[in-house]
Amino acid sequence: MEAAVTIGLDLGKSVFQVHGVDREGVVVVQRRLTRARLLPFFAKQPACLVGMEACAAAHHWARELQKLGHRAKLMPPRYVKPYVKRQKNDAADAEAICEAVTRPNMRFVEIKSCAQQGVLVLHRVRLMLMRQRIALSNAIRGHMAEYGLVAPVGRNGLQRLIGIIADVQDERLPAMARSSLIILASQLQLVNEQVLENDRRVRVSARSTDIGRRLMEVPGVGPVLASAIVASVPDPAAFRSGRDLAAWIGLVPKQNSSGGKEKLGGITKQGDRYLRQLLVVGALSVIRYAQRHGTRRPWLVALLSRRSSKIAAVALANKMARMIWAMMMTGERYREPVLVSSAG
Repeated sequence: MEAAVTIGLDLGKSVFQVHGVDREGVVVVQRRLTRARLLPFFAKQPACLVGMEACAAAHHWARELQKLGHRAKLMPPRYVKPYVKRQKNDAADAEAICEAVTRPNMRFVEIKSCAQQGVLVLHRVRLMLMRQRIALSNAIRGHMAEYGLVAPVGRNGLQRLIGIIADVQDERLPAMARSSLIILASQLQLVNEQVLENDRRVRVSARSTDIGRRLMEVPGVGPVLASAIVASVPDPAAFRSGRDLAAWIGLVPKQNSSGGKEKLGGITKQGDRYLRQLLVVGALSVIRYAQRHGTRRPWLVALLSRRSSKIAAVALANKMARMIWAMMMTGERYREPVLVSSAG
């Protein structure tokens, strides 16, 4: 029997499904493997193309298969789904993956290194800590409001409420409620310390690479966004243009065109939600600064005159994504726009 040249691997937590075909497309292997038998199986196989869906642990298995001499390729699951013929099961998924990975127009996900995934874990933990801080702050404010104790929005207002909780002489707060709210206040203090430490590590990560330092020169790009971009885009050449990167992040209009009539709606919101959020927040900061101090970008002034700040922020975020791609590809530094005076 001829050896498999293309293998579709359906990943799982404990059970993996393998579907392999030879050069003629004839099925030569269909096996169900446990976790312990997966790598020994591929170690015995001649070097071949292995396709997988970009899901949990996919980057880890891709790196392990590359060590064994195989060509591992990751694909977005939504691009593999059309190749599933009928019933949804592991064998059908593996067959669909084996078919999809050979398509010439298939789009692949770049395999991330352990270091890049480590930086992304740093960002995911930061996002989780921020959500916990908001939840604890809202809980403290809500419980204190039950006793008529309301403070202004912001950090100072919250600290005022925490001071009331810590003051055992303040009779406006019952002892039973105080003993419970002290727990929330101590958790909030711990989370705040962890956020500060996490942000310090993010800044170190952003400044540790040349591209990270150059990206931070772009208005609206801070250490958090620079670090996340460097970790999320291991190879900018995977995108044909800056527009492809913006589309991958979900910052391009959604199309619903037919019959030669072009219909564009809001942004697709597909791709990396975290990067999209950071880009829009950065663009909003640039717009606020422009509204107060002016800007060298005439197109932004014209856009703000006819659109809201949020719509303008999305358009600016799209331009920032294209600019970031160009800087990553060319190695250039950021250059401020030069105002060209009109001829009188």
